[in-house]
Order: sequence, then structure tokens, then C-alpha cells
Amino acid sequence: MPAADLPLLVEAARSASKIAMRFWQTDMQVDYKDGGSPVSEADFAVDTYLRETLMAARPDYGWLSEETEDSPDRLGKSRVFVVDPIDGTRAYVAGEKTWAVSIAVVENGQPTAGVVYLPVRDKLYTAAIGQGAHLNGAQIRAGTLTDPKGAQILANKKAVDPKWWAAPVLGAKRHWRPSLAYRFCLVAEARFDAVLTISDAYEWDIAAGILIAGEAGATTTDRDGAQIQFNAERPKAPGVFTAPPGLHNRLIALYTGRAAR
Repeated sequence: MPAADLPLLVEAARSASKIAMRFWQTDMQVDYKDGGSPVSEADFAVDTYLRETLMAARPDYGWLSEETEDSPDRLGKSRVFVVDPIDGTRAYVAGEKTWAVSIAVVENGQPTAGVVYLPVRDKLYTAAIGQGAHLNGAQIRAGTLTDPKGAQILANKKAVDPKWWAAPVLGAKRHWRPSLAYRFCLVAEARFDAVLTISDAYEWDIAAGILIAGEAGATTTDRDGAQIQFNAERPKAPGVFTAPPGLHNRLIALYTGRAAR
């Protein structure tokens, strides 16, 4: 089924992006959620399109999206769409280029097909379980770095603050991109070495990107080194560490204080 789902996700992401582009860099309506994060009328328009399109194609699947009120019905489904209509909304409403449509299918708790599409940059990242990761049709692979001292890390300032770590990440350089889904893809194509989030991460922000990074050869766990289970009742992961296997193990060891495996 993952191979059959992927073309559906690609077509849906491309079509949804056309809707997002109609609103981009216009005087659209923008509101703010509790906590201060923006949500625009484009987020809702894209969410509606994706929900109607994908659920019509796979009516037996569940649905989990940032912009749809959650329902416990999804917990009884073996396959679930996990969607962020516009990942990086703050950048989107500011008229910046780095935002994405992120769509995944999760089966029995793990992503099996995923798409992250950046329409302004025309970058289409895709993956299906066991089939590798691709950027605009060309296969991509994560890097092989093992030493944190030379790592190029995508993270916010909190994630690399020494107070959260058993031992500091010395020598690594921190970078930033607004879309969390895109950050995983940048590790997948070896432009950066790791993605770190210390704060809890919503499933819709990470499902597609983690699959793409994993199919490119990277390892992902939560901040304590445990596997992330998707379609959880509380759809948040306790932090995310993504990196090539050797580097991932070293980073987890530095964070937790446990010896690297």
C-alpha cells in the first residue's frame, strides 16, 4: 500500500500548493492561536482541500491535521493521514519562501509514505517505506558524519542550550530553517547533519520528514533515544533527534549522559 499511497500524496501536495500560492504574499486574514503561533485563511483552505481529496480517495483511513479538530476516531484506524497544510506558517504569512506542505500516511504507528513540498522553491521530497528518499525524482542520501564537533545542526537556540544537556555539544554549528518538515529533508540530502528538538513536537510537523530522512539513511528517535510512535492519543513526540546513525548515537549520549551504543 505505501507504493500506491505515494502518488496520491504527491498529486495532493502539488494541487494544495496551488491553493497556498494564491494566498501567498497577499493581504490574507491571519489569526493567532494560544501561544502566539499564526494561522491564516490559507492554512484552512489547504487543510479543507487535502481532507476532502485524500479522504475521498481513502475513506477507510483516519485523519490527523494541525488545522482540523482532532477526533478519537483515528485511534481505531490502522492507517492515518498525518498532515500539516502549511508547515512554517510564520514564514508563509511574512511572504518568505521557506514553507512546505507536509503529508504522511502512518500505518500501525509508523510513517509509510510521505511528501514534503516547497512550492516556491519547487522542491518535492518523497519517500515510501523500503523505497528510498528522493528529491524531484533523484535519490538522496544522508551524510556519514559521526563526530558532533563538526556537525552542522538545524535547531532553535533552546535545543543547544547547555543547561539541557548532560554534556555540551562542543564545536557544532547551529542553523535555522522555519519549516521543521524541511529541516528533516535537508538532513536527508546531506546539506546538514542533524535536526534537534528538545521541546515536544506535533506529529504533523514530523511524520513525513522523519520518513524521508529515515529512507535516506538517517536515524530518528525522541530526545531520550526511544522510537517515536505515531497516531498516539496525545499526538506529540517528546523531542526529536535525527542524524546519521553514528552521529545520532553520540548526540543522544551527550544529551542523556548515557554511553553511546
